[in-house]
Amino acid sequence: MTTVVAAVVAGCTAGPSVRPAVIDNDGKPDPGSSASAQPVPLPPLTEPRSPSIKWDDCDEATRQRLGQPSVPDTLKFACARVPTTLDAPDLPGRGLSRLSVVKTGGGPIPLVVVNDVDGEPGSLYAARLAATLPPEFLQKFSLIGVDRRGTGTSAPVQCVPAEIRTDLLGGDPAAGDLESVVDAARKAGQQCAIELDDSQVAMDSWRAAGDLEELRQQLGLDKLHALGRGDGSKVLAEYAVRFPAQAGRMMLDGLPDPAPDGTAVQEAVAASAQATLDAFGADCIARGCPIGDARSAVTAVADRLRSASVTTTDGAEITPGIALYAVYSGLAQRSRWVELAEALKSAQTGDVTPLAAFAEPVLKDSRARPSRLDGTLATKCNDSATRLSAEELTRVTTTLREKYPQFGVLAAQQLAWCSPWPVRREPLPPAGAPGAPPILVAGTATDPVTPEQGTSRAADQMPSAVTITWQGAGHGALSLSPCVADATRAFLIDGKVPVDGTLCPA
Repeated sequence: MTTVVAAVVAGCTAGPSVRPAVIDNDGKPDPGSSASAQPVPLPPLTEPRSPSIKWDDCDEATRQRLGQPSVPDTLKFACARVPTTLDAPDLPGRGLSRLSVVKTGGGPIPLVVVNDVDGEPGSLYAARLAATLPPEFLQKFSLIGVDRRGTGTSAPVQCVPAEIRTDLLGGDPAAGDLESVVDAARKAGQQCAIELDDSQVAMDSWRAAGDLEELRQQLGLDKLHALGRGDGSKVLAEYAVRFPAQAGRMMLDGLPDPAPDGTAVQEAVAASAQATLDAFGADCIARGCPIGDARSAVTAVADRLRSASVTTTDGAEITPGIALYAVYSGLAQRSRWVELAEALKSAQTGDVTPLAAFAEPVLKDSRARPSRLDGTLATKCNDSATRLSAEELTRVTTTLREKYPQFGVLAAQQLAWCSPWPVRREPLPPAGAPGAPPILVAGTATDPVTPEQGTSRAADQMPSAVTITWQGAGHGALSLSPCVADATRAFLIDGKVPVDGTLCPA
């Protein structure tokens, strides 16, 4: 493993490994083996040379996209459209695409920011992140938020009919099968195949990593310095595999599980979502919770919606499945836990509008705010090789529902989404990026989106990964843990690599 420099970080301690037991063909290479590459030092920070990107002021437009709550007036925003290669396998001439990026902060070094494909577009996530980071970040770096291909304003995928989006999220937590979800997935797959044509299979993390390489060149950088959150971290990990010599200082906040068995990955998501619900409940009780027991409250809301159709104030029908998705989305956003508790309280009395707001970004679709579901469907299905038969899916759904009453079916329905989607034909090289410099990988002990065990497994496959774990709950540690923020600052700005296995208290 790469030799690291011990850095004492306030509030952080070196602790015992929290990684899972050794798995066959898993784990970092033995330092003494012939397969191990010579350690690569952390590269220096150098200013861009001859950048070709033209930035335009978009401060007002970005604030309108951010909505409320917005960010401080001290942050200013500039936008650019970056031409990149679409590179779909069957697309004649390879085609061109346009990547939308937003810059904020006054530092001389561009720091690229990539978010979850089903989360807020990277341009907006970077803007909100900038408001939470220590001032030193924006003195050293300009954050370059990227709307990854098919999302936000980067030629967003908009191929799923509105009524089908509702059905895709409609997996009832009490259901023993997902026939209606499978049917919706089939219709969505057919419509996306028609509308996307050859570019259907061009929406994936591997090609998104290629977009970042073209962005690096146009930014005039020798190395790509970057932050990734959730499966945005997967894009950066694949960048390090494809372009190890161009990998700069990278921090991956919640790296997804690389296991090829999608069923096992989704079971871990269901288990972690249940654990996050319990953590939310404990936090709620500590604040004088208005809903009582969290599990009981969620179950009661689902039961109420099952017995009587309920609509929001704008006429949208909310099913038990959509309500569970809304709760799951709220659990991932630790900063909105107070809002989630109040929304559950309202839903218990029949007003589902506040709870439905958590699902609105995937259910509603417009030119200004594309649904996040379409790009998620395309990217995650292209990234996954798991396709289950109807019988296998029913068996998995029954098992997960029994083990995880609130979130088992929700996790299973994502397996159903991909059942009619074409499987990637091109082989990918093995994970690991042995030629990359040290990469900081942060995990969160209770993360409903990227469970810590999966993040640890992913880090174990990367010879140069150095891990730090926040012992809290929510999705992503950087904006939630001062300890992780300090370690990230020391790593990205000062070039200090923390002790592998560092723990940060909740």
